[in-house]
Amino acid sequence: MEKDIGKMKKNEATDIVVRIDDYGGKKGVTIREFLTSERYTGFTKAGTRIPAEKFLEFREIINSIKLDDLKQDEKKQEKIKEEDE
Repeated sequence: MEKDIGKMKKNEATDIVVRIDDYGGKKGVTIREFLTSERYTGFTKAGTRIPAEKFLEFREIINSIKLDDLKQDEKKQEKIKEEDE
């Protein structure tokens, strides 16, 4: 049994796919990269699987991330911009 929960674009060629699956008779959540290119289209080895019995612990860890901690300050953004030019 596989149930896709959602996906998001990582870059032009890669999506991150979250799904519930049954691997080896055990349910869990798989977070994996899906590549679409001329040479290959399909799931890559990049990703992880969270067993069902560890999911609540994983969710607590993810929910503990504060959005403010993910924001870059303006000086860092300017430096990154300059390096890209």
